[in-house]
Amino acid sequence: MKQTFRLFLVALFAGAITLGGYKFFEKKDYISFDPQQNSNFIPTNFSATGAEMNTDFTEAAEKTVHAVVHVKNTTVSKQPTNIMEYFQGGGQPRAMVGSGSGVIISPDGYIVTNNHVIANASNLEVTLNNNRTYTAKLIGTDPSTDIALIKIDGDDAFPFIPFGDSNNVKIGEWVLAVGNPFNLTSTVTAGIISAKARDLNQFDGNPQSFLQTDAAVNRGNSGGALVNTRGELIGINTAITSETGSYVGYSFAVPSNNARKVIEDILEYGNVQRGILGIQVGNINPQIVEKYGINDTEGVFVGGIEKGSGADKAGIKEGDIIKQLDGYKVSKFADLSGYLGSKRPNDVVEVTILRDGSERKVPVTLVKLETFSIDDLGLEVKNTTEAELKERGLENGVTVTRALTPEVAQYKLEGIIITKINDEPVNDIGDVKRIMTQRNYRSPIKMTFMDTAGNINSFIFR
Repeated sequence: MKQTFRLFLVALFAGAITLGGYKFFEKKDYISFDPQQNSNFIPTNFSATGAEMNTDFTEAAEKTVHAVVHVKNTTVSKQPTNIMEYFQGGGQPRAMVGSGSGVIISPDGYIVTNNHVIANASNLEVTLNNNRTYTAKLIGTDPSTDIALIKIDGDDAFPFIPFGDSNNVKIGEWVLAVGNPFNLTSTVTAGIISAKARDLNQFDGNPQSFLQTDAAVNRGNSGGALVNTRGELIGINTAITSETGSYVGYSFAVPSNNARKVIEDILEYGNVQRGILGIQVGNINPQIVEKYGINDTEGVFVGGIEKGSGADKAGIKEGDIIKQLDGYKVSKFADLSGYLGSKRPNDVVEVTILRDGSERKVPVTLVKLETFSIDDLGLEVKNTTEAELKERGLENGVTVTRALTPEVAQYKLEGIIITKINDEPVNDIGDVKRIMTQRNYRSPIKMTFMDTAGNINSFIFR
């Protein structure tokens, strides 16, 4: 026992000597920060980041939540009850109810929503955030942009959301999505702008230019508001991409500038007035790069010019690359189509083009795009100019601008000139409307056309 105690004392004494020696020889360096001296240290907080993280969404939510409404769409369709009604039509009427959202944009009750929210409606009912219900009337629609305008009437002024400028929206900017998902009224979610000029329809011939956000949007949010932190309307929530049908991190909105232009056209003209440059867009491939000596990977390549168009008169040439519109950067076709979607015929746009390695700016007066959708053929057509007809050796015809369905798109019919439908000569889109309206809808459709190689062909659609 005594031996053990001695060993303990020796160990304790040796440890004290070792610790004391370490402290004696340790170098005494102290670091201090003097606020009066210049220092190279990096602070742990950054004023700009701190300001963003402290963004208060309550004011924007309070400004907008009462101006976003619940839209109920009642459609009546006939359901066949036997085999004869299935083939010949008829059946028992059946009411189906769908729902979505809408945004009040004026104190007198005009509401913008999505076309797919109110499509084929026999009755439209709008419920405000205060649970008051109104019957709405349809003012007009534009299926190509999926925008519709409806209206409610009341004794008092309605709360509304003012328009913001969607061209000035920045990637990373905070936004709120306000709507009625799953019939849950007055729902607000937050996120940021993830991308601009996003094209979801690049394969079906109907280019779009959406704002992409990670604010949660689900079924029922369609037609609702996308607003900035100032409570300004910068988009109409329209679509999501998801394998499940529910939100998985991506949602898309029609930019407010495009939606505003559509509804103003509906109110003033009864339809949408579309202005175009008059160019054919080409793909930048190795052959084009070699032919024109292109070094840029961003911009819109001009693959052709429509004679007599604004681009033709302004001196834009095949092989030019469009880099900017009115100072706004153009990286891809969706940037160009999205910006022009907010313009009208006869508007003048300053186009910055790259030619032979140098940039130049030219003013281009937009021309009106007059088209007609032949739904039964799955094609959109426009009037053909006299110069275009003369160049192709034709006396009449309308030009196919795009396919309306993926099934028709596979045949690459863009640019063909339809000269006859059901053996009747076609001079303009007015003739197309008349022939398609007067025909027997059960009979096949014969389309005679000249293809891009100059050959005359006929298709029969059954």
